[in-house]
Amino acid sequence: MSIDLEREKEHKMTLKKGDRVRVKESVIVYHNPKNKKKPFDLKGMEGEIAEIIEEPITATLPILVQFNPKFKAHLKENEIEIIS
Repeated sequence: MSIDLEREKEHKMTLKKGDRVRVKESVIVYHNPKNKKKPFDLKGMEGEIAEIIEEPITATLPILVQFNPKFKAHLKENEIEIIS
């Protein structure tokens, strides 16, 4: 296993449901309820991990983050950071 894959595996294992996270990368989405069908950058937004998809069947973005009751987004591990 390469060092990058091992590092990613270790990072993924530290994330868990309920963790508070911040989006650290620029991630553009088009499904924000306040900006429907318009580009919206998630960088800097904070939310809570609602689910981590362990089995990579179809999910290419395995971390589901809930930002508010009406807005969730799937992200990659390297796009978020744990906050306290």
